[in-house]
Amino acid sequence: MIRRCLFVILLVGWTGISGQARRDLEEQRKKTLEEIGYVDNMIKETEKQKSTGINEIRIIGNRLTLRENVLTGLKDEIQLLTDRIDLNTLAVNLMENDLMVMKNDYAKTIVNSYKTGKSYPEMGYLLSASDFNQGYRRLKYLQQMARFRRRESEIIIELKSQIDAAKEKMKEDLANIYGLKQNEEAQKSLLLQEQNKKKKMLNSLINKEKQLRKDLEEKKKIAQRIENEINRIIEDERKKSKTSDLTPEMKIISNNFIENRGRLPWPVEKGIITEKFGQQDHPVLTYVKENNPGVEITSNGKVMARSIFTGEVVRIFAIQGANMSLIIKHGRYFSVYQNLVNVKVAINQMVNTKQELGEVFCDEKNGSTSVLKFMIFEEREKVDPELWIVKK
Repeated sequence: MIRRCLFVILLVGWTGISGQARRDLEEQRKKTLEEIGYVDNMIKETEKQKSTGINEIRIIGNRLTLRENVLTGLKDEIQLLTDRIDLNTLAVNLMENDLMVMKNDYAKTIVNSYKTGKSYPEMGYLLSASDFNQGYRRLKYLQQMARFRRRESEIIIELKSQIDAAKEKMKEDLANIYGLKQNEEAQKSLLLQEQNKKKKMLNSLINKEKQLRKDLEEKKKIAQRIENEINRIIEDERKKSKTSDLTPEMKIISNNFIENRGRLPWPVEKGIITEKFGQQDHPVLTYVKENNPGVEITSNGKVMARSIFTGEVVRIFAIQGANMSLIIKHGRYFSVYQNLVNVKVAINQMVNTKQELGEVFCDEKNGSTSVLKFMIFEEREKVDPELWIVKK
């Protein structure tokens, strides 16, 4: 009985935890499939131009990653249900063994009670007491026996109900596993198609190596220009004061910025990260590495860049071939928004979280994609923006 009770408690606890974990996996899969749909629309728009570029390769690479995430989630969900079936099977075996023991014990109790009742009726048992106190104790004993028998029958009924519920849950989980495996096979097929598509796109770019290297060098120059501007700002701030202390207001902003690490909003309302921070393999050029100072976020159609946090606009400047760039100071931290047009704020203006800064340039010749180059600096040190903005 103790074993059964402990296992039922464990089973109920595990069922609750696994149920919540599965709901989380389902929700994550739903969000990922929605993001795949967004990327699909972006790819359809770029395909209309019938031209392939680095960003198109990165967009489809993003979709491949999302598709792999869906497959991983499906595998986790299947494993979760399989573990729950195994646990339910063990629980049913234990409970059925206990049920058999309890039924046998209960049957013996009923038989003994019947035999006792025939040879020595309860009333005679009470009346044969030597005094009132003994009679009272015998009465309480008979009442306890009656309650015990009732409780035993209730436990048997309850245990049978738990066994039936566990078996029903196993049937349901097996049906869900079957559906998930079918979904998994469909996702594998889509993944293979997309991998082949990416391979074809890569092959079409191999002959453009000279132009790709030229574009990469231009990109490095632009990144260096941004870093030079950041360093110039920091030096200007130091010259304003004999010490490097921040104003009280900027100290508060700086501290709040740190406290919101991992929870800051995206610098655009909707988009996908097509280029990550730090050293990355070039998507086409073999043995070539890119050292990215930030991330690139690609959106579809017209989008507005927005401030990720309260701060002061300290620089707005143009870079040839990269449109406008804007730098916001958040105490010791700086956020940089590059590839803007129609800037809506001014230098020295205080901006709030999610306040619109300007339009991200929309390349209508390239599927109407809008690519925001976004960076975060802690004073002169570049940091990974993905560690600061909220995860999708």
